[in-house]
Amino acid sequence: MRLLDNRHAYTLLLWLLLPYALAHLWWRSRKQPEYLLHISERFGHYKISCDKPVIWLHTVSVGETRAAATLIKSLLGRYPDHQILLTHTTPTGRAASEQLYGDQVLRIYLPYDYPFAVRRFLKHFRPRAGVLLETEVWFNLIHEGRRMHVPLLLLNARLSERSARKYARFPRLVHDGLHDFALIAAQSDSDAERLSSLCGHAVPVMGNLKFDITPPASQLQAGEALRDRFGRTRPIFLAASTREGEEALLLEALHQASVSNLLTIIVPRHPQRFDEVANLIELHGFRMQRRSDDTAILPETQIVLGDSMGELFAYYAACDIAFIGGSLLPLGGQNLIEACAVGKPVLIGPHTFNFSQVTDLSIADGAALRVPDAFELVHRMADLLRDPQRILEMGRCGEHFVSRNQGATARAVSFVEDALSHGSSKRS
Repeated sequence: MRLLDNRHAYTLLLWLLLPYALAHLWWRSRKQPEYLLHISERFGHYKISCDKPVIWLHTVSVGETRAAATLIKSLLGRYPDHQILLTHTTPTGRAASEQLYGDQVLRIYLPYDYPFAVRRFLKHFRPRAGVLLETEVWFNLIHEGRRMHVPLLLLNARLSERSARKYARFPRLVHDGLHDFALIAAQSDSDAERLSSLCGHAVPVMGNLKFDITPPASQLQAGEALRDRFGRTRPIFLAASTREGEEALLLEALHQASVSNLLTIIVPRHPQRFDEVANLIELHGFRMQRRSDDTAILPETQIVLGDSMGELFAYYAACDIAFIGGSLLPLGGQNLIEACAVGKPVLIGPHTFNFSQVTDLSIADGAALRVPDAFELVHRMADLLRDPQRILEMGRCGEHFVSRNQGATARAVSFVEDALSHGSSKRS
C-alpha cells in the first residue's frame, strides 16, 4: 500500500487500469448505450467552448446533480455574466442535468484523472473556480488546478467512517490532495472531523445542500395526478431508489403483506435495471404495470414499476409511505430528505453509512423509522397504514426536520464568491 502513497504511483496505477476503464464503458453500454457517447470528453477533448468566464461544478450522477440544484440556481442568478459548466461521470447524471437546467448550463463529462486529460480540460475551459461535491477527490485534477491557479472547493463534503479508513491507508497522497483544495466545507461535524484528521487542518461545517431543495410545484401537481391514477382510496407504498438484490427481498416480503388493496410502487435507482426488475416482479407472481406505458392503473394491479426518469418527487407526493432503498443491503443508503420534504413518513433499512447523520437525525426527529430487514419493513408499513394519524404526525415531523436544517446553499454561494474574488486577484 505504501508504494502507492504518492501521486506518481497513483498515476501509474491509473495507466494500468486504462483497459479496465474502457472495458467498463463497453460493459455498461450493453444496458445503457449512452456510455459509448462522448468518449473523447473522458480524455479531455471537447467540441464546445465558451467565451464567458466559467464557474465549474462537478456533479457525478443523478443524486449530486439534483442536490446541487439550489446552488446552481443561486449562481445563475448571482452571476448572469458567467457560464455555469457542469461535469458528470454518468449518462444518467448528464440526462438529469439536461432535464433540470436545459440550456442554462453547459454539460460535459469530466475527464479521467490522467494528468494530460485534466490539463487539457482546465486549459480548454479556464474555469474561474471549480466546485467538487460530496466525496469527489481526484488527485491529479486537484494538483493541476492548484498549479494553474484554479481555486477548487470541496463543498457539501461527506466522508463515512468506512471511506475514512480506506483513505487513511494512503496518508501522504490523501493529505497532499486535500491540502491542495482552496477550501473544504463538510456536511456535518463528524464529516468535518474525519476530513480534518486526513488533511491536517480545521474543516468548517456548511450543512447539507440536500436540505435546501424545494419540491417543484410541477412535480407536486404531477404527484396529485398520479394519485388519481393509482386510486385515491388505495393505500400506496413506495419503494424508492432500490438497488440490485433489494427488490427480491422486498417482493418476497410483500407476499406476506396484510394490507387490503395495497398498491406498491417500485422505482429502481438505476434505469438500466428497469427490465431486470420487471422480470423479477413477474417471476414473483405479482400483477404489474409499467409507469412508462402511461395507461390507467387497473384495480387488480399490485405493483407499478416506476420506469420513468425525473419523477421521484411526484412518486413521493403520490404515496402514503416511502421506503428509501440502498439500505436493506450493505450499500450505504440513499437520500431520504426529499421524501421528508414532501411530508411523507420514511422507512429505512439497517445500512445507511453513506447518510448516517441525516438518517439518525430524521429518526430522532420522528420523521423516519429504521427496520432490520424486508419482512419487518412490510410489517411496519402495514402498521402505519392502519394508523392514519401517525402517518400525518411523521409527515409533519419530516417537514420540520428539513426546514430546521436549511441554509447550506447560502454558505456555499459565499464560498464560491470568495474563491472567484481570490482567483481574480491571482490572475491579475
